[in-house]
Amino acid sequence: MAPREEQRSLIPPQLAPDAHKGQAGRVGVICGSRWMPGAALLVARAAQRAGAGLVSVACSSADRLETLVPLSAPEAVLFELEHAHDVAFKLAALELHAVVVGCGLAPAERAEALVQALLHAPLPCPAVFDAGALGALGAAPEKLAARRSPTVITPHPGEASKLLGRALGRTDPEREAAARELAKRSGAIVCLKGARTVVTDGSHVFVNDTGNSGMATAGSGDVLAGILGAYLALCATGEHENWTPLDAACAAVRVHGLAGDFAAAHLGKRALIASDLIQWLAQAQRRL
Repeated sequence: MAPREEQRSLIPPQLAPDAHKGQAGRVGVICGSRWMPGAALLVARAAQRAGAGLVSVACSSADRLETLVPLSAPEAVLFELEHAHDVAFKLAALELHAVVVGCGLAPAERAEALVQALLHAPLPCPAVFDAGALGALGAAPEKLAARRSPTVITPHPGEASKLLGRALGRTDPEREAAARELAKRSGAIVCLKGARTVVTDGSHVFVNDTGNSGMATAGSGDVLAGILGAYLALCATGEHENWTPLDAACAAVRVHGLAGDFAAAHLGKRALIASDLIQWLAQAQRRL
């Protein structure tokens, strides 16, 4: 068993001086719904601030995001996604380097249809599965093994418990064991969220040392998913061959927590909200 890694000094690779937005990474966002539109906005804004060159947000007539995204994330572009069976064609046309799916995605039937389509779509780019996308898997994380490209999942303890079909312990060794098991069963990189988030590919383990209890607020996980999308995109641009999906996951978790620490230091933990993490993300990345 590989040694447990408390820290990894990882930062996203720098772009070439003459880089264009395609080399910075194109990220697709399939998130949000009529009742949770903010999830898509937080993911998109976090991905932009984490360095994505272009963020494309899926919209349907039911979620009304086409009226909200231009106001909150004017740099993002929109693409229509009314039917789950169109997802492979739509994403291929965008030539994405990474996709984030699941944050605020509802209803459950739509999430399940989209996840099933994504699992069997010949989509060559890395993907982040969160929230509604994880719920659509039920207690069968093995379904993710159908993907041929790198996958990162970001469950909180409740979602991880449902995926594994058992209760999770709360101690560090128990959390690490659960994350390893989930990684091995799913074939994905797992970010088991919570205090001292655990990141593992089933062999290597990274235990995060940043973050605070003020981040226990709605939307915090959506921000992490957006950062992950941007960092994962750099694995698929062909510009950074030594930057791996595990590197991207570890770095995203660490910078997400550091942004939370900066926000808490200036605002206090009680006042912290998810949007504040995006505000302090630039400072966190500069620190790293």
